[in-house]
Amino acid sequence: MTPCTTCAYPSQTQFASPELVGPIVSGGFDRALDPAWRESGAATVEDYARWCGHLCGVTCLRMALGAGAPSLFELRDGALKFGAYTVDADGEIHGMVYAPAVEYVREVHGVEARVHRELTTDGIGELLDAGRLVIASVHYAIRRPHEPSPGRGGHLVLVTARTPDGTGFHFHNPSGTDPATRMAELPVERFGEYFAGRGMSVGPRA
Repeated sequence: MTPCTTCAYPSQTQFASPELVGPIVSGGFDRALDPAWRESGAATVEDYARWCGHLCGVTCLRMALGAGAPSLFELRDGALKFGAYTVDADGEIHGMVYAPAVEYVREVHGVEARVHRELTTDGIGELLDAGRLVIASVHYAIRRPHEPSPGRGGHLVLVTARTPDGTGFHFHNPSGTDPATRMAELPVERFGEYFAGRGMSVGPRA
């Protein structure tokens, strides 16, 4: 995977300590021990530990909103109010749901956004060419592109631009385990092997 060196949008992770993403996602580190958890905006470490693994979507939104964006958990709270995340009777967390997330971004942050229930990689390229950012559903294993893709969807990344030669995509991965997988690029065809054909797009920041 080649790191993106020309991206205009900040790289952020859904976990408060970027250097701990690898140990956390491998299951070898207890996220409740993340020493930077307060920087997420969570009220308690218990709330942080419960939710941080589900916040790839709002991390993408935070990156897209750019400088001055609310904290990760302020965005979580706003998304919850609009129904972009739900918690069932057993305490299981579901989301991010695109339609209420789009409504939240429009109404609260004043940014134009759209749901794309059917989207191709060509469609992603067209949206990028129009100056939009794309939050795309991919398999979390996209951070290991040297291995065969085990599936499509279940995780969200922020696609920010085409590569200069037009054959690939730059994207920011909220659960990237090192700089090269957090701000990365892949050929369009390889990206497509992880892509579930759906997502949402947002207009450029003002």
